[in-house]
Amino acid sequence: MKPSSDQEIIFGTRAVMEAITAGKEFDKLFLQKGLKNELSQELSTLIYDHNIPISKVPVEKLNRITKKNHQGVIGFLSAVTYASLDNVISETYQQGKDPLVILLDRITDVRNFGAIARTAECMGANAVVIPSKGSARISGDAMKASAGALNFLPVCREDNLKKTIRYLQANGFRIVACTEKAATPLAEADMQGPLALLLGSEEDGISDEYLKLANEQVMIPMTGHIASLNVSVSAAIALYEAFKQRH
Repeated sequence: MKPSSDQEIIFGTRAVMEAITAGKEFDKLFLQKGLKNELSQELSTLIYDHNIPISKVPVEKLNRITKKNHQGVIGFLSAVTYASLDNVISETYQQGKDPLVILLDRITDVRNFGAIARTAECMGANAVVIPSKGSARISGDAMKASAGALNFLPVCREDNLKKTIRYLQANGFRIVACTEKAATPLAEADMQGPLALLLGSEEDGISDEYLKLANEQVMIPMTGHIASLNVSVSAAIALYEAFKQRH
């Protein structure tokens, strides 16, 4: 979990608190296990108020990231400013358009995330939605992998994807899950109207709890000996099918 060569970190309790107060976006904060003092309590309140993901880690892990006096607190700055999903949807509807968003369940590889964002921006998606825990950090490496698409494509970070799916459905969205477990070919899916494409982890695909909530499950037909695709490739194929149907 070391920062990439061009990812900025902030360390020290007071420095991190000032950065949060100044409106800096954090991908994640590492807090030393057992850290308890008056200042750390103030920091905890700020973290909660600003909905910043945290991991409590041993001091040895913090020492591997920096040899300087981190005081038990290291923050990884995000390369983007996170957007409000509600605002993205409202603005798209106000423009007279049907929203298209991408839901990513535990995509942890920065290059996959960047490639998905690049294709999503090219195919006219309105936002990429990621969970606050268990997803790739949006560092300078992610920005490079997206070929700059993250400068234009809103990224929304949500605490609970299950609630997010239900929220989208309540706002008229169809949730289409792309999974090899499905029987319906991708081309037979209805991808017009408000749409959310759901893609899953590189390791085990989409979580069962999210699959059950999807309006439709679809698969990409293949005839080769290898029965799976890289998630960024699957995303590109699904996004192009959505583009064809919507245009």
